[in-house]
Amino acid sequence: MGRSLGLASAVYAFSILLSRVIGLVREAVIGRTLGNGPEADVYWTAFVLPDFLNYLLAGGALSLVFIPIFQGYLVRSDEAGAWRAFSNIGNALLILVVGGTAALMVAAPALSQWIAPGLDSSRQAQLVDLVRLLLPAQIFHVMGGLLSATLQARDQHTMPALAPLVYTLGVIGGGVLLGPWLGPEGFAWGVLVGSALGPFGLPLWGAWRAGLRWHGGFGLDGPDVRIYFQRSLPVMLGFSVVVFDDFILRRQGSLLEPGTVSRLTYAKTLMRVPMGVFGLAAGMAAFPSMARLFAEGRRAEGYALVVRAVRLTLVLALVAQAGLTAAGTEVATVVWGERRFTADELAEVGRFTAWICLGLWGWSVQGLIARGFYALGDTLTPTVVGSVVTLLLFPLYVAFGDTWGGDGLAAASSIAISVNVLALSWALRRRVALDVPPTAPGMVDALLRLAPAVALGVGLASLLAPYLPPELPALVRGGLLGGLSTITCLGCAALLGVGEVREVARGVWARLRRRRGT
Repeated sequence: MGRSLGLASAVYAFSILLSRVIGLVREAVIGRTLGNGPEADVYWTAFVLPDFLNYLLAGGALSLVFIPIFQGYLVRSDEAGAWRAFSNIGNALLILVVGGTAALMVAAPALSQWIAPGLDSSRQAQLVDLVRLLLPAQIFHVMGGLLSATLQARDQHTMPALAPLVYTLGVIGGGVLLGPWLGPEGFAWGVLVGSALGPFGLPLWGAWRAGLRWHGGFGLDGPDVRIYFQRSLPVMLGFSVVVFDDFILRRQGSLLEPGTVSRLTYAKTLMRVPMGVFGLAAGMAAFPSMARLFAEGRRAEGYALVVRAVRLTLVLALVAQAGLTAAGTEVATVVWGERRFTADELAEVGRFTAWICLGLWGWSVQGLIARGFYALGDTLTPTVVGSVVTLLLFPLYVAFGDTWGGDGLAAASSIAISVNVLALSWALRRRVALDVPPTAPGMVDALLRLAPAVALGVGLASLLAPYLPPELPALVRGGLLGGLSTITCLGCAALLGVGEVREVARGVWARLRRRRGT
């Protein structure tokens, strides 16, 4: 099982890496066009309300909840019943998302004062216009998510996989064609068009070819609708730090100097690349096996699989943290250039990246641990834990932001996700405590061994940095600093007995030998 998990993770990692790289290109175009001043702050803040609407409708959990319902009919060879369930749930969601979009468009002027209290009146007006332009895109995302779920239930993944790419190309196209003249509004038009063509258009075409039957009528009291919303309700009612961190950073960042929101967003963008590649890949690969083991009552084995996936992800995430912390400024320079950014602003992005990367391990493994609960059929516990952590630590964001500005907000973000993951990990272990030996290795053991390795890697890179010639290109300088930090971290982790490092090294070496043999 371990070998198959590794192979599956590698497959998912490649596909997610491609998506993240293209996403980074999108962020580079936005940064190089809008820079990191007030216009960019308004653009990034405009996503708060649309993202909240998507979250309120459990958009992130839509496929996890809907696929088992749809698949249940397919297993029973009841094609008509599957499409009837799709139609009833789809019609209910359509009513909610259209109604929610209309309501938020009306309420946008009042809500904008709350989500970005630091913007002046002219920027507030611009924010309202952008919010109203971006909100309809959520109709395409929610309904497209339902269409994609029907394809995934049939093991047809091409259209859902291509949808984010088309969406990203739409944003880039809108920015390149309209950004120089319309500024943030050009990118917003790209979001709207890209959402219609990618997340909605491609799955609609795929579902049509698969025999889509969207019935009229609104069976809102049907059993499938009730099951869908009962399972989605914990996600809808919660406000986990995983979702609300962006909102808090943008709200509190708007109270600081102009550009803080943008520079925090760019720093988090850099952190999201390894987070998505390692965390999402391992989670997607491990979830089916977790669900099967827990369903069979083999809780100790299921928990051991979660721990193994978490420890492997921790190694990759913390090594990436070492590299990004050491070379954050250089990476920001390569991605966003020096035309719209000063050297001090790029250095600040690098510094924010270092603070946010303190929580990279948490962002990478939180999805894995949450999937452990989902595999047990428990969607409530992760939501409750995340909501409690958000309530308790919101004052920390405020205090750190007031005291240390953007650095404080980035640090508070890392503390919040770390506390959230530690609490989730403790709760999951308690859930399977009767089946897990007390001496079984866990996440904290790996963290304690890896932390000194990261510190040593970053420390050596910091010592090297002053001796590098200032005229070196950012790409070369970043490669030297990041490479030294990464290699040092890996070596130190191996010496400290982190077995997963040796496992990864053996796998890479074996693959190289096979290639040489062929």
